[in-house]
Amino acid sequence: MGDSITEGTVQEYSAKEGDFVKRDDIVAVVETDKVMVDIRAPEDGVITKFHVPEGEVIEVGGDFFEIDPEATGSAAGSASKEESAPAETKESTPEPTPASTPAPETKAAPASPPPSQKPSPPPASSSPPPPGMQIGSSGLSTITGSRTETRVKMSRMRQTIAKRLKEAQDTNAMLTTFNEIDMSAFMKLRSQFQDSFQQKHGVKLGFMGAFVRGVVQAAKEQPIVNAVIEADEIIYRDYVDISVAVATPSGLVVPVMRNCEQMSYAGVEQSLLELSIKAREGKIGLDDMQGGTFTITNGGVFGSMMGTPIINPPQSAILGMHAIKNRPVVVGDKIVARPIMYIALTYDHRLIDGREAVLFLRKIKECVEDPNNVLFDL
Repeated sequence: MGDSITEGTVQEYSAKEGDFVKRDDIVAVVETDKVMVDIRAPEDGVITKFHVPEGEVIEVGGDFFEIDPEATGSAAGSASKEESAPAETKESTPEPTPASTPAPETKAAPASPPPSQKPSPPPASSSPPPPGMQIGSSGLSTITGSRTETRVKMSRMRQTIAKRLKEAQDTNAMLTTFNEIDMSAFMKLRSQFQDSFQQKHGVKLGFMGAFVRGVVQAAKEQPIVNAVIEADEIIYRDYVDISVAVATPSGLVVPVMRNCEQMSYAGVEQSLLELSIKAREGKIGLDDMQGGTFTITNGGVFGSMMGTPIINPPQSAILGMHAIKNRPVVVGDKIVARPIMYIALTYDHRLIDGREAVLFLRKIKECVEDPNNVLFDL
């Protein structure tokens, strides 16, 4: 587990006391502040005891469950015999587990001191919703008009998101500047090379890659946007690690693409695809979300026209992308329809002046509107 993770909540058990499990079988799922973590059996054996019920908090390094490796063969065999044997064969009892060998206790990746009550892990207790009301993983999923209110406990991830976003507001002097991008040239380029790009690299030529490369170019010219305040010092980085916000069923996660300044366009797209798949399948790891010097969030995938994103601490700025819509623009002396995207840069005004923020955003605009800026490192 990461150093920042000290505890988690037992989401569910995949096995029961008395079950035989093999090494690396998933025994439980623990929800931490950032991700869901699978807890696996350290060896073959029979689970003899759980120390923490479902829904309870466990601390890293505490006692989680006990497993008896001596019962590996006999327990599995006797369990199958008991299931298939008729009721009249009561006299044949399985051999007892030798008492001389105590069952080892498994330390959880996240686990907690045993609570005062140590029952077998029952399902997390909660009162059922009223008739006609359906509560899904993301909250109320059906409005029936019955004027009933139901309280649902916030997940650890949602609590952490709420806490961090409020801390960002309280700590940073946040200011947002806007610009617009004519996507015509890039969309034409994308249409022209999409098939050959996908055939060669195995990924689609997407919009996000253009913005990642644009951020890298802008950070080279305005390194203060890639820096951060720590105490009474400014920390400058000679690398660009970009966090990409990904919405998942359990909440927002922000995996990190590292050393984007060294990535090709295809490398950016491949990294984005891998992280997105892992995040949506719940396989994102803590290492995938550690660090980050700048964040990109794309509300455009949901149809957002414009917004003011909140800084992802401890970073100093975040870029917001939005939906592409045909809008009237003046080209020469004519009014024409062009695909336009509004972009927003929220930055910490304690560190970044308006001039640097505007120039940073303008550089991204130039790189996307004219891809030659990225191609020739201009």
